[in-house]
Amino acid sequence: MYEKNVVVQMNILFLTICRFDDVEAPGLYTDLMRCFRDNGHNVYVVAPLERRYHQNTELREVHGVRVLGVKTLNMQKCNVIEKGVGILLVEHQFKSAIKHYLGDVKFDLVTYSTPPITFTKAVEWVKNRCHAKTYLQLKDIFPQNAVDICMMKQNSFIHKYFLKKERSLYEASDYIGCMSPRNVEYLLSQNSWLDKNIVEVCPNCEDEALPAGSIKEGESSLSVAQIRAKHGLPTDKTIFVYGGNLGKPQGIDFLIQALKANEKNDMAHFLIVGSGTEYSKLEKYVQTNHHQNVTLHSALPREEYDEIVRACDVGLIFLDYRFSIPNYPSRLLAYLKNGMPVLCATDRSTDIGTMAERNGYGIAAYSDDVSSFNAGLNRFMENPEIIKEMGERGYQFFKENYNPKNAYEIIIKHFE
Repeated sequence: MYEKNVVVQMNILFLTICRFDDVEAPGLYTDLMRCFRDNGHNVYVVAPLERRYHQNTELREVHGVRVLGVKTLNMQKCNVIEKGVGILLVEHQFKSAIKHYLGDVKFDLVTYSTPPITFTKAVEWVKNRCHAKTYLQLKDIFPQNAVDICMMKQNSFIHKYFLKKERSLYEASDYIGCMSPRNVEYLLSQNSWLDKNIVEVCPNCEDEALPAGSIKEGESSLSVAQIRAKHGLPTDKTIFVYGGNLGKPQGIDFLIQALKANEKNDMAHFLIVGSGTEYSKLEKYVQTNHHQNVTLHSALPREEYDEIVRACDVGLIFLDYRFSIPNYPSRLLAYLKNGMPVLCATDRSTDIGTMAERNGYGIAAYSDDVSSFNAGLNRFMENPEIIKEMGERGYQFFKENYNPKNAYEIIIKHFE
């Protein structure tokens, strides 16, 4: 049972295209919304009920948070046409649902995350009606990210259309929270008209996990060795794990190059868990080449994934080398909060790798240079003591910088 720490202060409206069933479930946005709720605010969430779930639009209360589920087209894990149409329609669907179900609520703050960049009409309607403040949680920079990896043609009609949508969303935002310092720099350099005083770092945040190396199972606790044995993983090798989306942004061709370069490496084992548009390419490679040091799983249930991650040594992060925008993948948090250092094979625009090195919890490499990736692997394998040392630093960095309380306080300071 949740408890409110202070009296109710504000009515908060959060818009997302992520499914939002229960605020008590772990996740970036559920953790943040719990923080608002537990600090005495009335929290309202608007989220999609995608077509695949066969549910109608409804407003319900779950653990003290009102969730307005809006029937939409599929926007995730679907074909590109339906996804595109769904994203274009969602702002009108959200606006209509808000007017119908929440039209009598006076909101003080509207906060929303990208993707997508097509929330503007819904945001503007609430802002104008309620004189609410607006806060954009900028999680990716679209459409430039699509142009970088050739998913959209520069200066095409669709590119110009989304550039206008991007600007309108920024214009509707009183404040913009970015995931890292490099994100702030990039956003201001590409949008010189923006007031630099409204752009700040507001990183991805999640609640803490169980201590690294163990997981509760009823009244018992499984050791690292027991978890590895349970999942058929070697107990005598350094396990490098990648968990998350396996799509074009992750540069799967480089991942395959890295696996091929290490096919005879008997000191390392690679565990890859995920799904996405490029999964079949990776699966075909693994099945054809029969590497003894690679384990590939499609997406696992959250509890099983959390368990298996805790038994690994080093977390992997991949980004396509062509990106000119500074992506900052949220999977970093899963590694840090489980006491694991990271090896980041990325483009040269992001600061996720340089921040890892600067703060002593990881190693940076480039995703167009397998030798730099292998150098990172070897450093971990040849110096196992740094795995523990970097893991401890990463866990401490996570607690101090990526706790939902941090993001909450960054946002709420604008109302003090």
